[in-house]
Amino acid sequence: MSEDISCCGMDCSQCGLRGNLCVGCNAACGKVFHAPEGKECPIYYCSRIKNGFKSCGECNKLPCDIILSTRDPNLTDEEFMKTVEERVNRLKKKA
Repeated sequence: MSEDISCCGMDCSQCGLRGNLCVGCNAACGKVFHAPEGKECPIYYCSRIKNGFKSCGECNKLPCDIILSTRDPNLTDEEFMKTVEERVNRLKKKA
């Protein structure tokens, strides 16, 4: 999987915060700016650390409650679900 695609399916190369606030999920080992200080993003923790997956694309629960509960509050429900669908599709192509 490309280093630009995070374990949750986000394309870090398309993120405006990449290089400014964030080096990318994979490069930061999940300790990205929006995660609780000193801790991994809960999605990264579940996928990479707890389950040992390369990405959530290996999990049969995709999209899971963790992904569905970690949403950008700036997005409408419709916009958020569209991003989830895009991420799931990206991960399934890579799995």
